[in-house]
Amino acid sequence: MSRRNAMRRPSSFSPSRGMLSVHWVRWQEMGWHTLFIGLVLLGIGLLFLAEMAAADEFHERSGIRLESHVQKLIVAAPCLIIGILARPNWLRRHAWLIYLASLVLLALVPLIGDERNNARRWIETPVFDIQPSEFAKLAIILVLARVLCRNRLHKVGDWVPPIALAIVPMGLVVLQPDLGTALTIIPITLGMLYLAGARGWFLVLLLAVGAGASVLAYQFEFGVKNYQLERIDTWYESIGAEELIDGRHGPGFHSYHSRMSVGQGHWRGRGLGRGIANEAGILPERESDSVFAVIAGETGLVGATAVLLLYGLLIVLLMLGAGKLRDRFTRLVVGGVAIYFAGHVVVHCAVNLGLLPMTGLTLPLISTGGSSLLVSLTALGLAVGLSANQEPSLDSDAFQSY
Repeated sequence: MSRRNAMRRPSSFSPSRGMLSVHWVRWQEMGWHTLFIGLVLLGIGLLFLAEMAAADEFHERSGIRLESHVQKLIVAAPCLIIGILARPNWLRRHAWLIYLASLVLLALVPLIGDERNNARRWIETPVFDIQPSEFAKLAIILVLARVLCRNRLHKVGDWVPPIALAIVPMGLVVLQPDLGTALTIIPITLGMLYLAGARGWFLVLLLAVGAGASVLAYQFEFGVKNYQLERIDTWYESIGAEELIDGRHGPGFHSYHSRMSVGQGHWRGRGLGRGIANEAGILPERESDSVFAVIAGETGLVGATAVLLLYGLLIVLLMLGAGKLRDRFTRLVVGGVAIYFAGHVVVHCAVNLGLLPMTGLTLPLISTGGSSLLVSLTALGLAVGLSANQEPSLDSDAFQSY
């Protein structure tokens, strides 16, 4: 080999061949406005967590501590940078490995996981407890993008691999049990299938089959825990105000106080730290699963709507950024991240408003929780970084609409 060719040949240790690279990112074309909105939502979470911690300290309650949230945020912050610098070619090559690693973590939960509130979902670590089901969502996005980047879903057999890839982790999550996370895997899968070119009517058919199977599982109590059946029954029986009030000291305790916090907010709210959720301190998981109820109670309809508009703008900007990409893999990843945020926001808010049965699901970037912050920041970084990546690609098709 000549000296000139030897000089041109990249070393096996070259950064351009690794996972991260600064060289390929077009910084001037990066979605800084999208990143800014994400950081604003992160700041909103810090603000409300600080008010919750201050309320607990004032009322001498051993509850929420801001230091714990800040520590988790410090650990999770580098994931945003890693996501921005991640190379699409590296992600494409290693999507299967990431997916298999997530399955291993899910399989370890029944063996070494910590049980809380009738569910075994967490694995203890020296830093904070991790929830493998959160990481599985991001792994599903990457592996579905890997499979669908060459799969046009033209034949019936083309549907088997992506659906199977979603069902396996979903089944492991349901066994924990964690129906809230399973609910968010469904829209991620269906949404990415649609972005890949699936016919809308076929997706509706799949959704109808899934809904029918869920009804049968509920009717015959197949694969559903007793406390989950109780949650569904409580939700159905507490749709009306009178029934909700009657059950406030029983199974409807969480739902009652969540909806009470939202209702007390009226138009402008009671003020930061002055909501009934912080004053009474009896709303369960108000720093995570019920944080939207706290926001609505303290900032009212105006503040809650503003937060939802920020999320809506974030999701729209992510989708617009995805639509401009030529590379099919990166386009599907960015679109999948947008659906991830949308699914979380819809389910979380619907639960707090009493539109869905009570289930534990965080509000991305705002709720506390180490795993949630890690995955949310990584997903945001990936979406923003991949949208500005200039690695060459031969793909020329765009999202199809039907």
